[in-house]
Amino acid sequence: MQMSKKTSIGGQALLEGIMMRGPEKTAMAVRNVNTQEIIIEEFPTKGKDRAKFFKLPFIRGIFNMVDSLSFGYKCLMRSADLSGIEEQEAAKEAEKKAAKGKKVKEGPTWFDTMFEKLMMPIATVLAVVLAVGLFVYLPMQLWKWMTASAPAVAGNYYLRACFEGILRIIVFVLYVYLTALIPDIKRTYMFHGAEHKTIFCYEAGLPLTVENVRKQPRLHPRCGTSFLILMLIVGIIVSIFIRVDNLVLRSALKLLTFPIVVGCGYELIKFAGRHDNIVTRVISAPGKALQKITTKEPDDDMIECAIKAMELVIPDDGSDAW
Repeated sequence: MQMSKKTSIGGQALLEGIMMRGPEKTAMAVRNVNTQEIIIEEFPTKGKDRAKFFKLPFIRGIFNMVDSLSFGYKCLMRSADLSGIEEQEAAKEAEKKAAKGKKVKEGPTWFDTMFEKLMMPIATVLAVVLAVGLFVYLPMQLWKWMTASAPAVAGNYYLRACFEGILRIIVFVLYVYLTALIPDIKRTYMFHGAEHKTIFCYEAGLPLTVENVRKQPRLHPRCGTSFLILMLIVGIIVSIFIRVDNLVLRSALKLLTFPIVVGCGYELIKFAGRHDNIVTRVISAPGKALQKITTKEPDDDMIECAIKAMELVIPDDGSDAW
């Protein structure tokens, strides 16, 4: 009889691969699109030696989120190099130019390299500005326009918090849905499904084989997607207490209370991951519904990548058990 368990091991879908993060080690398994070889990279997991203060409930969520975003971004960029996608696209472009009789560049110029380095921080800043505009400023501005002729409604902070929060959720879900239509993003969502299925297989106590992993569900309660949607819901509750009408000041206060939202969302997702009852099923329901978009059924090659990464981070001493 196989013994089931809960694990603290988590992961992230990459470009043509998977990153798995255990208590001691982190591993990336990326399939090169040109050679079909699975390339493995391993790192020690950071953060386990943090001071006790950073591991306190509601505090740990903030630092874990910052760490996950930072490290996840680095892994994503690294997977772009390992996957060989850029080389494949460059080769296709060279073939097109050669067919048209145009001169083919042998490699990137100094200008190309500098432009690529500059574009990344610029794109990051623009993404942050766009996120603040869409998720913070836009809902408040729409509320102001809609209630301009109804002062009694404008002063109802409960209704305002619900309106702004629900609009944020709609914008977020629409964004996720539209990105899922992009072929490259859809493939990443398939790797996301492979990650979840592999973790489920391990938690079920089954051998990590492609056949066993394929049978597992792809909607996991302890997913980053669930965390994001929970943060948006918690944000509605926190917004009720922000009783300021000035848009700039209200935006600033929302940004200042963001750590509270993150901390609460993190504790809820941990609680839902540890337990299985009516309360946790209710907590997990919105995130699982959204995972129907952010996870897709993977193919066997994707599952193989997830298994490779998972096997490398499972600790011998069982320290990943919850």
